[in-house]
Amino acid sequence: MDQRQALIAFGALSQETRLHIVRMLVVSGPDGMAAGAIAEKAEVSPSNISFHLKELERSGLIAQQRESRSIIYTANYEALGGLVRFLMEDCCSGHPEICAPAAEVAACCAPLK
Repeated sequence: MDQRQALIAFGALSQETRLHIVRMLVVSGPDGMAAGAIAEKAEVSPSNISFHLKELERSGLIAQQRESRSIIYTANYEALGGLVRFLMEDCCSGHPEICAPAAEVAACCAPLK
């Protein structure tokens, strides 16, 4: 992940509702959640949730796929891991062992399918 991509991702996450949505999708795993379920759980109107989902998708942090008449959203674990790795690249002034636990999490953050 380069700096421009990181800025877009952090910009998307800097809004409370969008951060909440990403956290819900991370918990939901590879099955994801339908847009309506996300709106209900986040206590946001359908039109408002659509705006937030579009911003998160544009940032690359989530993905969508159509299943029948529903659109299912999932966390993009590769992009989320890339964001963490971006933060850890120049870790701890040449002492990467300090950041090793966080870097390990970033490397394997995608859930098992």
